[in-house]
Amino acid sequence: MFTGLIREIAVVKKYQNNILSIKAKHKAKMGDSIAINGVCLTVIALHSDGFDLELADETRDIIDESKLKGEVHIEPAMSLNDRFEGHIVQGHIDCIGVVKRIDKRTNGVDFIIEVDEKYIKYIVPKGSITIDGVSLTVNDVYDNGFRLTIIPHTLRETLIKNYVVGSKINIETDLFARYIEHILNNRTKAKKSMSWSDIDAMSMGY
Repeated sequence: MFTGLIREIAVVKKYQNNILSIKAKHKAKMGDSIAINGVCLTVIALHSDGFDLELADETRDIIDESKLKGEVHIEPAMSLNDRFEGHIVQGHIDCIGVVKRIDKRTNGVDFIIEVDEKYIKYIVPKGSITIDGVSLTVNDVYDNGFRLTIIPHTLRETLIKNYVVGSKINIETDLFARYIEHILNNRTKAKKSMSWSDIDAMSMGY
């Protein structure tokens, strides 16, 4: 589990044959889970200046692999004794969003992000969302997108400052919205309790 609070901006040394090599100050351990631009990956090798992670085929099918170069956000998985901040993030990317508009405000910058319409039901006004691993609050939701207002501190400390119109971003929608939808969709599909006639029929079979 992650919180969506970026711990470091690291650098991709190489991405080849599904292996991502990262140069970072963070001292990882073998088997650690680390989110790279919001994607939960497992450490498979250690180096003096960083570590390697492996991407599964399913992960590669969802994310935009062109983002696995240059600088990247990293966040180690939360430990049990950590202070809980941000919001609950799994590191499981739902879709790719595209920056459609950037508007400067008095104390921040508005980003209008477009996503496939089928994911809008998981994006809630004033709810939480994760973009490239950064925990943020949704301001407005539209038919095929949403608006974020990024404050100066977040712009300075993250790679969001480098976004331009057309930038692609990894999006993880709200965990609870996805769980609630799954429960509601499947509650009528739950197996009915057996009746006495069902039990009698089973008994007659022996």
